[in-house]
Amino acid sequence: MRDADVLNPAGESTAWPDDAIEVGRIIDAWGVKGGFKVLPFSNEPDALLASRRWYLKADEARVRPAGAAPLPPALSIRSARDQGDVIVATSPEIADRNAAESLKGARVFVSRTAFPAAGEGEYYWIDLIGLSVVNRAGEALGTVEGLLDTGAHSVLRVSFDAGGEKLGERLIPFVDAYVDQVDLPGRRIVVDWGLDY
Repeated sequence: MRDADVLNPAGESTAWPDDAIEVGRIIDAWGVKGGFKVLPFSNEPDALLASRRWYLKADEARVRPAGAAPLPPALSIRSARDQGDVIVATSPEIADRNAAESLKGARVFVSRTAFPAAGEGEYYWIDLIGLSVVNRAGEALGTVEGLLDTGAHSVLRVSFDAGGEKLGERLIPFVDAYVDQVDLPGRRIVVDWGLDY
C-alpha cells in the first residue's frame, strides 16, 4: 500500500487507480434503501456491471448542495444490474435514500484491469484510441482520435496532421472489409484504405 492510500470502513484502499476509465454518471437515487441509478456511457456496460469497486469524482459543472456529505472517493459495489437504459446499483457504504441522493451527478470510473476480457476479434474503444493507423502500403493515415457508433458498426475517427497541426479527419468503418489487423501491443491498426479516400 502506498503512503497516500486511504482505507474505507471495510479496510479496502480507495487510492485512485492509474488506469481509471470514466464509464458512467450517477443520475439519481433508486428506492429507499440506498440504491442509485447510473447512466452508462456504453450500450454494453460490461465493465460497470463486472467491477466491484467504483471510483467517484464530482461533476465540476454541478454545484453540490450546501451541507451535502462529501463525495466518497470510492464505493464497494454490492450489486449492479441493467434496468432499461440505466444501471441500478447498491453499496454497503450507502445506507439510505438520502445518502444515495448525495451521489447525484458523480462521475463513475473503474480500473481498466476490472474490464472483462474482450472476445476474439473484439476490442474496447478505449484500447483503440491513440493507436496509429497505416494502410497496406505502410502509409501513415493518422491516429485514432475516437470512434462513432452508427448502429450497424463502429467507425474509426482518424485524425491526421503535419508538423503538429491537425489537417483533417478520416472516417474508416471498423469492419473486417477494411480492417486487416489490430495490433494492441504494437499500438497499430492496418487497414485497406487509401490516402485519398
